[in-house]
Amino acid sequence: MIDAHIHLDQYQNATIDQLIKQMRPSGIEGLISVSTNLNSSEANLALSRLYPGIVHPACGYHPENPLPAEEEIRQLLDWMRLHAHHMVAVGEIGLPYYLRRQLAKDGISIDTSAYVQLLEEFLIFAKQHDKPVILHAVYEDADLACDLLEKHHIRRAHFHWFKGAKHTVHRMAEQGYYISFTPDLLYEAEIIELARSYPANQVMVETDGPWPFHGVFTGQLTQPTMILEVAKAWAAIQNITFEKACLRLRENTRRFYGI
Repeated sequence: MIDAHIHLDQYQNATIDQLIKQMRPSGIEGLISVSTNLNSSEANLALSRLYPGIVHPACGYHPENPLPAEEEIRQLLDWMRLHAHHMVAVGEIGLPYYLRRQLAKDGISIDTSAYVQLLEEFLIFAKQHDKPVILHAVYEDADLACDLLEKHHIRRAHFHWFKGAKHTVHRMAEQGYYISFTPDLLYEAEIIELARSYPANQVMVETDGPWPFHGVFTGQLTQPTMILEVAKAWAAIQNITFEKACLRLRENTRRFYGI
């Protein structure tokens, strides 16, 4: 099994080592560790060298961050060009859905077009370097993300922790895009319904750690071993065995990321 989306660099060093040691006995063989900015990208690359074959780094700029200065993005993209052969994907990138909603409550609007332009820069990089992309794009933002993917002829797209309308789900599935389920598959009706309908060969499991979860996970440190519970939940939804579910999810993740 592979955790298809985790922010490993956001854990303390001692915790990271503990999580890695717990993985193998539990049947977790790898992690896709996504980045939020240049420092995060550098940290994830360093972790991939410390834990070779286990930590697979993805580099990018998280869209829920404040809009970066042009120089900051230039430095990140220059660094990514230098280290492109070490990256399994470009990510996490996307559009600021939650930031936009939060600021709107305070009567503040943000320049969405600037975030769209930033996303396009990363999509162009991904196309040039033949890398898949990891997208943070939910609800109506996912439709715009799909428009941009089609514009730049990018087919290898992973919408992590996706939520959205049925017409968007259908569009994404038809285009061959992948999605991944977090531990909220155990208790969120919207996600359970999505898991029933999305093509089984285009899904993965993730933790998005260290983001915390509710239900049976309340108060627990989010860790890669939680994807086993996600796989069990998906197996029950698909009416297949846990073993078959794990094999399918593993194959999907390895195929998408080329690992």
